[in-house]
Amino acid sequence: MKDIQNQDDLLQLVTLFYEKLLADESISYIFTEVVKIKLEEHLPILVTFWSQAVLGTGGYTHNLTQIHLEVSEKSYLSPELFKIWLGHFNNSVDALFTGEKAEQIKTNALSIATIMQIKIHQQKQQ
Repeated sequence: MKDIQNQDDLLQLVTLFYEKLLADESISYIFTEVVKIKLEEHLPILVTFWSQAVLGTGGYTHNLTQIHLEVSEKSYLSPELFKIWLGHFNNSVDALFTGEKAEQIKTNALSIATIMQIKIHQQKQQ
């Protein structure tokens, strides 16, 4: 298996990841009922985000934290949901890639999930 090298690799990754998320009834409702994402619009944004994070390309302009806080206001994003999200993400990476960038993207995902959970907890305390 090869390592993550470019945006095509990232598109392959996020496509598989969302296939897993949407097939899992314990989390899919967040994307189909709460947010009602349009994959054709969402996947390129994710590619840009992860490309900036692991390939250093830049270009991501959204506020990742604010987006997740707003989703959590509509439907609480619990630690269990983050655990499911992270499991599907890591499984998707491991199914497709191996190497330094693959490990980096999994570490970044864990950091993001941890920070989001802290921010969501802080929001609930206010």
